[in-house]
Amino acid sequence: MIASITPLFPVAAAARRLRVSVVTETYPPEVNGVAMTIGRLVEGLLAREHAVQVIRPRQHGRDHAYRDGRLEVLPLPGFPIPFYPQLRMGFPASRRLGRHWRQTPPDVVHLVTEGPLGGSALATARGLGLRVFSGFHTNFHTYSRHYGVGLLAKPIVAYLRRFHNRTDCTLVPTEELAAELRALGFHRLRVLARGVDTRLFGPERRDPVLRRSWGVGPTDPVAMYVGRLAAEKNLQLVLEAYRAVRTVRPSARLVLVGDGPLATRLRVRHPEIVFPGARIGADLAAHYASADFFLFPSLTETFGNVTLEAMASGLAVVAFDYAAAHRHIVHGQSGLLAPRGDHAGFIAAIRRLAEEPELARALGQAARRAVMAFDWERICEQLEQCYEEVIR
Repeated sequence: MIASITPLFPVAAAARRLRVSVVTETYPPEVNGVAMTIGRLVEGLLAREHAVQVIRPRQHGRDHAYRDGRLEVLPLPGFPIPFYPQLRMGFPASRRLGRHWRQTPPDVVHLVTEGPLGGSALATARGLGLRVFSGFHTNFHTYSRHYGVGLLAKPIVAYLRRFHNRTDCTLVPTEELAAELRALGFHRLRVLARGVDTRLFGPERRDPVLRRSWGVGPTDPVAMYVGRLAAEKNLQLVLEAYRAVRTVRPSARLVLVGDGPLATRLRVRHPEIVFPGARIGADLAAHYASADFFLFPSLTETFGNVTLEAMASGLAVVAFDYAAAHRHIVHGQSGLLAPRGDHAGFIAAIRRLAEEPELARALGQAARRAVMAFDWERICEQLEQCYEEVIR
């Protein structure tokens, strides 16, 4: 559950202006971590005066191609994704992509997703001799175990390895993930971290009226989760942690921000929990800031952008010690970490925050300070450098 894109402040133009063709099967205003990340990167490239072509599936019936300055958007036919009908996967489009790229060859083709559209873009770009980057954004092989198709994990890994190893460079968000992928036979990996909009997300957005709508008073603790309400997110641990918190602070409330396949079932089974649905922009920022601590139980993330958003909002974060939490949180100083997969340690950490509200406030303040330097401008500059090095 990620905020909609808000303009970044102007940056200096790059020494060399590139033509970048981004192929993705999710893009703002769709609400997910991949869409947010690629939206920020596109915005950063445009701010640095590069020309960007975004090729993606149509998001609605009136979705047509258009140009806006240095940005060109080319929507193509697609079909709904199982379990996520609000998102679409693109059909293969080799012929159309080949026609566009022969007419105006990009300096770089950047593949965000590995679906049929991305696969056809990879084959077309390689056939035309273009430079190709890819991003590893989603652990599909890990997700498969949560949807009853765990036997497909090995074939999925084989497909992803074959896909990414055909590109000139695969961008991953952490050194930890790079090491895991190298062990699986992935090559030419490069770390490109994620940023956070510290102007959008901040503790000053705390809203007493919003808190009252959740049925809590000024001193009642609010635990929050933001993300998809889906099997792969380990939400059962959030429910267990919430029960533990209420043994210490009976007035505590849990707020689950987001939507997904489990939303209806959870609402029916847990009327005591607040379900605001999907939130974006300043509204999402107000939800974060109006909580007291943040629970991130997922064990399937490539990064976890919501971790940085919660930290920027001044929340004490409880998470497993990997991905974004491992990179940005110092245990006991800017958040609380449990060893990966240690459910009892996770629950003990959130109980500690419920018992020690002063600790929660101190950790939240330190978390805010810890992420202030991770702005998207710097990340976009690093992406530009990656492109230049491969082109040279």
